[in-house]
Amino acid sequence: MNSVIQYYDIHPINEDQILQTLRKKGIPLDNLTEETLKDYDQDHYGGVEAVDILAQKAGIQANRGDPAWGPYVLDICSGMGGPARYLAHRYGCRVVGLDITESRYRGATRLTKLVKLDHLVEFKLGDAMDMPFPDNTFDVAIGQEAWAHVPDKARLIKECARVLKPAGVLAFTDILQAGPLRTPELERLRREMSFPYLETLDGYARLLEEFNFTLLEREDLSPLWTRILQQRLEMYRSLKEETVEKFGEKHYRRWDETYSFFVSLFGEKKLGGGRFIGKRRVRTI
Repeated sequence: MNSVIQYYDIHPINEDQILQTLRKKGIPLDNLTEETLKDYDQDHYGGVEAVDILAQKAGIQANRGDPAWGPYVLDICSGMGGPARYLAHRYGCRVVGLDITESRYRGATRLTKLVKLDHLVEFKLGDAMDMPFPDNTFDVAIGQEAWAHVPDKARLIKECARVLKPAGVLAFTDILQAGPLRTPELERLRREMSFPYLETLDGYARLLEEFNFTLLEREDLSPLWTRILQQRLEMYRSLKEETVEKFGEKHYRRWDETYSFFVSLFGEKKLGGGRFIGKRRVRTI
């Protein structure tokens, strides 16, 4: 997983970039709230609207009372922690974020303290294929466009089933292989995007059924994501100054070439996206 760690250590969206953008907009950091931060820290497709869709489909409801009565949520491959913070803020639930990249883990922890949500949200450094949690811990587990980096999807889904309580819900979106990819394209995705292999819409559905989930819903998000990714490419290009300042001109050019290639595969219908909702089956004797 070293390639994934390296990929996100030099990602254009990072803690420094988020804080620098806030400062440039004249937003004071000493009184920063999640209501403001949520517009700058959502490193996934669709922003908080996409988080709300996952939450609603997973049955998470707003809880303004004791968080202990709300669902206990796990965000797998949580990155900078944007969705975890938003869920805690919007729905009043307790959330744990798990990520393998130390720079993301530390950045997520600091940003969470900055908006004073560390009483509801915590982050763990760890591997999604070997989660550091006991069996039957969480009510809901989510993931957003990060499991493409995981080399063993079967092991990942099996771990999700293990850490979820019986009847717990798994709700996630991911990048998928939607059509035939040539060997050079697969190799470039592996080398430059750190995608060891990509599942398909049918492949994830089979894995969920295999590892004790009832598949409640699957949806092809490819047309929507194709549009979003075109906008996202322009957004990354708008961060050229910050990216060059932090990582150098050579890195910026390399990233732009890589991401342009990635986006083009969506336009060619070779890559796509999907949303999956599964409920862990309750074993009966």
